[in-house]
Amino acid sequence: MPLRLLGGAAIAIRTPDLRPELARGYGDLDFVAAPGTTTGVARVFADAGYLPDSAFNTLHGKRRLIFVEPESRQKADVFVGSFEMCHKIPVAERLELEPATIPLAELLVTKLQIVELNDKDVRDALGLLAGHDVREGDGDTIGAGRVAELCAADWGLWRTITGNLESLRGHVGGYGLDEATRTTIERRIDALLARIEAEPKSRAWRLRARVGERVRWYELPEDV
Repeated sequence: MPLRLLGGAAIAIRTPDLRPELARGYGDLDFVAAPGTTTGVARVFADAGYLPDSAFNTLHGKRRLIFVEPESRQKADVFVGSFEMCHKIPVAERLELEPATIPLAELLVTKLQIVELNDKDVRDALGLLAGHDVREGDGDTIGAGRVAELCAADWGLWRTITGNLESLRGHVGGYGLDEATRTTIERRIDALLARIEAEPKSRAWRLRARVGERVRWYELPEDV
């Protein structure tokens, strides 16, 4: 039963040389499970001593589950099939590419799909970009092709991701990073933006682009 970690804890696991200037604490844990595995997921967390949020799971269990460890009150948030916050990110089809986390491309996208980045989101995204090169493949590199593919299929996601990449450029100098690290991050941001721009856009993307920002292109997490 594939169950993979995402979020800040996943980035920390995948980036063992994470810059100390970008380190932060990790409380709740976020996971993605494959569709049709919710019964098995519930059993896994029960065996680990977590209790289900029964009311939430009854209402939303087909796409999201919550479990809580009763002593520490640590929450485990499990997305089923896809990751949905400000945007819906398909992850199930590539869930088993890596043994512990979702691929680095999706890790970055699930961070940058947040319309209003907070300090933790910025630290996580900068840490990922500082620790991993941007290339076409997966593994220990951020798969630029996958990021571009997701953005080319959804104008709203493209708008948020490209805007946040530009925003990250403005945050690079705010964490006490050395010049070499800042230059590396900026170069990788430029590489991602260029790859996203070069990817042929879908017909749906082009139609939505005509509407632009006149209509809201994202969901608010409270709505989801």
